[in-house]
Amino acid sequence: MSIEQLQSSLRTVSDFPIEGVNFIDITPILADPSLFQMAVDLFVERHKDTGVDKLAVIESRGFIFGAAIAYNLGVGLVPVRKKGKLPYDTVEASYDLEYGSATLEAHTDAIEKGERVLLFDDLLATGGTAQAAAGLIEKLGGQIIEIDFLIDLAFLNGREKLAGYDVYSPIIINE
Repeated sequence: MSIEQLQSSLRTVSDFPIEGVNFIDITPILADPSLFQMAVDLFVERHKDTGVDKLAVIESRGFIFGAAIAYNLGVGLVPVRKKGKLPYDTVEASYDLEYGSATLEAHTDAIEKGERVLLFDDLLATGGTAQAAAGLIEKLGGQIIEIDFLIDLAFLNGREKLAGYDVYSPIIINE
């Protein structure tokens, strides 16, 4: 298995969720156990010796990979969700994305001051979601060691919003 196999398994769906947006569908990776395992293992191998305390994952597709990564790293999982989805006291951050705006939340007790946090989502587009999530982690006292994505839509320049953070993505799409 190779990163090229992961990339070639991605499916592009035109005009989803709105007209003019080309959605990158990861479900073919999820449907193939060897591809899914490879995707998870890429991040587990990268961080198994980095001293990660928590893995913060962004709703919703980030949860799929994040749970498996956190389990294999033996670290706590911090869900970063859309406003109104978490049951306890939260901190929040609003942001713009490529087809609208949204607000993210995390529980106030999800991260302890000084904990080393890996932030993960499946895809980097314009960077607004990850930037907001990073702000939440730092507001809670976490130290972001890296922000990781399975896929980076580099042509949208999302890394620019994440300047100052280490960012990793094994799949980079330039068009």
